Amino acid sequence: MLVIAGLGNPGPKYAANRHNIGFMAADAIVRRHSSFGPWQNKFNAEISEGRLEGDKVLVIKPLTFMNNSGQAVGEALRFYKLGPQDLIVLYDELDLAPGKVRIKTGGGSGGHNGIKSIDAHCGKDYRRVRLGIGHPGAKERVHGHVLGDFAKADQTWLDPLLDTIADNAGLLAKGEDSSFMNKIALAVGETDMAASKKKPAAIPAPVRKQQSHIRQARQGGPQVPTSGPMAEMLKKLLGKKD
Repeated sequence: MLVIAGLGNPGPKYAANRHNIGFMAADAIVRRHSSFGPWQNKFNAEISEGRLEGDKVLVIKPLTFMNNSGQAVGEALRFYKLGPQDLIVLYDELDLAPGKVRIKTGGGSGGHNGIKSIDAHCGKDYRRVRLGIGHPGAKERVHGHVLGDFAKADQTWLDPLLDTIADNAGLLAKGEDSSFMNKIALAVGETDMAASKKKPAAIPAPVRKQQSHIRQARQGGPQVPTSGPMAEMLKKLLGKKD
């Protein structure tokens, strides 16, 4: 049996946060594969049982909030008498570009509080599927970045990423991590290429003239006509200035 844990925070307030990409991936897997039953509450989590490549799989979303994720995941592992070698965790990774995915077994938490909690409750030798959300660039902006919602523009890579994770969850279950990552790289890379091809058409030269009125007003002040009917009218109203 295999346990796949997607990390996030429960409730509609956090549903679209970057920090909840693990929840999103878990939801995508359960939706895609008809063998999974409806979500149920157990182990202080939402769980769904099904099969991937013929093997029994429990998908779990802890409801303990991110920082205590290990409580729910650890309870599930103990109930089924499983160890960290039977666990896969899907979670957000600041230090990977948006849409990039890396898998490793063991290692440090990288400052991720959900992973720290799972390390403490389950041990460290489980497979970690790190889903890149990008770094905001400054340390003081990290909190707002991870707890902020994905932007509309992020859908160009987020939707293909989640679809590909769901489509290829069987590879993950079989331990074919390299093939799994290659599938994602191809899917997300193709969307990046498609977006880059559209960029020249999306930013034609005339667009620079279509700035907002406020932006134009901020750039260099008003432009006063020096000739023509409007100039004559202004001279009469304001008086000619030498």
